[in-house]
Amino acid sequence: MRLISDLRQLLTLHEVSAHCDIPCGIYDPITAKIAAQTVLKMVVRLEAVEFPPKDISTPNSVARYIAVKEEHAQLVKSELNTLWADYFKPEHLEKYPNLHELVWNANKLAGANKQNVSSDLARQLVAAVDEITNIFWATKGVEYSDPVSDIRFGS
Repeated sequence: MRLISDLRQLLTLHEVSAHCDIPCGIYDPITAKIAAQTVLKMVVRLEAVEFPPKDISTPNSVARYIAVKEEHAQLVKSELNTLWADYFKPEHLEKYPNLHELVWNANKLAGANKQNVSSDLARQLVAAVDEITNIFWATKGVEYSDPVSDIRFGS
């Protein structure tokens, strides 16, 4: 009986998730950028809501804007933390000594955007992600630009 119990415990499958435990070497901060822009877009929409609402669907829209804002702020944190833990190396810190602080501050900004509705904070988050993105691409010898940023963001 003990043997069967021990075997069951050894053979128990546990669900895990990770960007890449191999590691695959495929990294791109664009997901964090789009998520940060989504946070900004939802904040802009929330700031434009009229109170008291004139339409019965307004509370539903507000709830959805908040949910999407929070989800994407968390996605920013997740994507940046993957880059920090899996991509950036000590030699990157030597060349970019403020990288740790940039990632830390961007994570704090993502958290602040979950807690608040402020287009200023949301713009700071987008700018912080852009700054990290500049460093990321510089480590690959590429000058970063995002010429479609405003178009992607939309009106």
